[in-house]
Amino acid sequence: MSKLVVEKGYFATRAEAMNDIRDTGYWPTTFVSNASPELPVHYHDHDLIGYVIEGETYLLDENSEKLLIAAGDRLVIPKGAWHAEGEVSERVVYLVSVREPVPLREALLPREPRGPLPSFD
Repeated sequence: MSKLVVEKGYFATRAEAMNDIRDTGYWPTTFVSNASPELPVHYHDHDLIGYVIEGETYLLDENSEKLLIAAGDRLVIPKGAWHAEGEVSERVVYLVSVREPVPLREALLPREPRGPLPSFD
């Protein structure tokens, strides 16, 4: 089973994160998470690597245990790894990179959520 990995203090600057993305060969984009409730644990169909550029929150792992994340942390989320973003009280900015060149919405589509997804309309 693939598992979420949080690498604390992996990078110090946005440029370092971009260099790491270049070295992985993944496709980068930016994702901004504004104030939102905790998401239900779910997985994705694509390999993702995320870099917390700004802000802090927590992730839930496959056992719904909280893992604190903050600017400078790298998140390795293999396809099929159960996880969820926790409650966001203030904006969190991520660089999100995907192994395949797919639309971000497709890459982040939650699969088999263990609970209802909030409405962001």
